[in-house]
Amino acid sequence: MSKAARRGAEDARNQLPDLLVAAENGHSTIITKHGRAVAALVPLEAYNDGRRQEPLVPMEGSGRGLWGEDSGRTLRDLRDEWSR
Repeated sequence: MSKAARRGAEDARNQLPDLLVAAENGHSTIITKHGRAVAALVPLEAYNDGRRQEPLVPMEGSGRGLWGEDSGRTLRDLRDEWSR
């Protein structure tokens, strides 16, 4: 993966059509404001890949016993503690 190009906000605005073509070709662009990165223009495939939900099935039962023998009672006790 190549390093993403960096553009200032004003340059990015002026070069948006070119940056969109670059994104279509798989290239990312970091947009900066006063030298600080504030946004990224990335190919849609890269955006979707990062947003994929991980399956929760492997985590089933991983918290068993975390709140004690009776988790409902533990939670009620904690909630009641704030009511005092």
